[in-house]
Amino acid sequence: MWTKCNIAASSSDMEHDDTLDAVGLLCPLPVLKARKRLKSLQTGQVLRMVASDPAAQIDVPHFCTEADHTFLGTDESDENTVYYIQKN
Repeated sequence: MWTKCNIAASSSDMEHDDTLDAVGLLCPLPVLKARKRLKSLQTGQVLRMVASDPAAQIDVPHFCTEADHTFLGTDESDENTVYYIQKN
């Protein structure tokens, strides 16, 4: 089901072009805010999104598949998860 997503083997300390703080937001808000932020980026740029909602672990890769963006991976940070999305 997730085969459309390109997932990097390791995303630790990944370079990124913009950061979105979605901590405290419940889904679908992190994905909606990511969609809006990605529209302002150039093709190939990477968005780093920090979110606390566990449902985002399912929603973000699914969004990437549906919107044809590349899901590069995640990092765990205390109570939050950091997502890396490359705009296509």
